[in-house]
Amino acid sequence: MHRAGAAALSELLVFPAPSAELRSIPCSCGDEAHYRELRGKPLLTAVGAVKVLRPYYLCPRCHQGQFPADSELDIENTEFSPGVRRMQALVGQDVPFDHGREQMHTLAGLNVTTKSVERTAEAIGDDIAQRQQEEMQRAVQLELPIVVGKPIPILYVQMDGTGVPVVKKETEGRKGKINGQLAHTREAKLGCVFTQTGWDKEGYPIRDRDSTTYVGAIETAEEFGKRLYVEACKRGWSRALKKVVLGDGAEWIWNLAEPYFPGAVHIVDLYHARQHLWDLVRRLYPNDAGRQKAWIQVHQKRLLDKGKIEKLVVALRSIQSSNPELIEKIRTEADYFERNAERMRYPKFRQQHLFVGSGVIEAGCKTVIGYRLKQSGMFWTVRGANAILALRCCHLNERMEDYWEARRAA
Repeated sequence: MHRAGAAALSELLVFPAPSAELRSIPCSCGDEAHYRELRGKPLLTAVGAVKVLRPYYLCPRCHQGQFPADSELDIENTEFSPGVRRMQALVGQDVPFDHGREQMHTLAGLNVTTKSVERTAEAIGDDIAQRQQEEMQRAVQLELPIVVGKPIPILYVQMDGTGVPVVKKETEGRKGKINGQLAHTREAKLGCVFTQTGWDKEGYPIRDRDSTTYVGAIETAEEFGKRLYVEACKRGWSRALKKVVLGDGAEWIWNLAEPYFPGAVHIVDLYHARQHLWDLVRRLYPNDAGRQKAWIQVHQKRLLDKGKIEKLVVALRSIQSSNPELIEKIRTEADYFERNAERMRYPKFRQQHLFVGSGVIEAGCKTVIGYRLKQSGMFWTVRGANAILALRCCHLNERMEDYWEARRAA
C-alpha cells in the first residue's frame, strides 16, 4: 500500500512547465530569474520515497537558482515532506532521538537516521521558539491581541527551575553548587498556567481538567518573565476574577511576580516552607527524632500552618547556639520567613479555597523537562535544549496543529 501510494504521489508531484507569462519571476537581487528546465528532487514522505519534478529558475545577474514549488510544498532545503517532519518532531520531543528513529521504522515503515530526527526536531523547535520570541516582543510593545471570552473564576501562574545537564562549553566560568567546582548543569525555568472553578466537599481546590499549559527555556529571569506573561495573557489573565502566583521562596520568582502579574495573590508553597523548618531542626537536633518531632509540632503545626509567621520569626531568632554555622542557618531561615510573611497566610488562603502547594509545577519539572532532557547520559547545548523544550511545550499544550496551520499560512 505504501509503494502504491508513493507511485501515485510521484505522479501528482510532476509539475508542468510554466506558461510563457510565468517564465520569469522576481529575484532577490532586483533582477528577474528565468525558467530553465524541470528538475527532480528525491523526497521521503509518509508513504515512502517519491520524486518531485518541478520548474527551475536561474537569475543571469546573480546566478541564484530558485524552485518556487519547494516553497509552496514546504520542502525547501530538506529531503523530508512536512508529514515526515511532523513525525520526527513528535518522536523527537518525546523520546531520545535514536528511540524516535526506531519508532518511525516500526510504526510507519520509514527509514531515517538518528541525526535526521535530531536535526529536524531541533529545527522545528527553533522555529517555534522564534515565533515565541516575536510574541514576547509584541508583548513588550503592548501589541498582544485581546482574548475575549467568559470570566475565569481563578487563574494560577506557577514557576520553578531545574538543572539540565549540558556540554562543557555551556558552563565555562559558571560556579557549581560545590565550592571550587564548575557547574555541570544550566537551570531551565518552567512556568505553567491553569484554572480552577470549584472545590470538593471538604473545601479543597480542584484544578480544572486539561487546563494546564507550559512554557520553559534556559534563559534569564527577565526573559522568562516575558515568556510566562505572554502565556498568561493567552490563557485569559485579563478575564480572571482572581489571580494567583504560587511558587517556592526563590527570590527570582517574586521579583517577576510584581512587574508581570500585578494584582495577584502571592502564595509560597506550604510544603516548601515546611521543608525549611525540617532542614533547620535536623541541624538543631541531629540524630534525635523525638526532639525533632516535638520542635516541629510547635513551629510548624502551631505557627507556620496557622499563618502566625511573625511569632515563628520571633521563635527562630530566640534560638541560642555557640555554633557559628548554625547561627547563620537560623538567621537565614528567620529572614526567609520574615520576607515571605504575607505569602504564608495559609488559613486565609484555605478559606478562599485556593491551592497552597506548587505540586503542579513540580510535577511539570519532572514530566516536561526531566523525562526528556535529564535521562542518563544526556548532555545538551543550550540551543538544543531550548529547541526541544519549546517543541515539547507546544505539543503538551496541544498547539501543534495551530503551529502547522500558521506555518502553511506564512
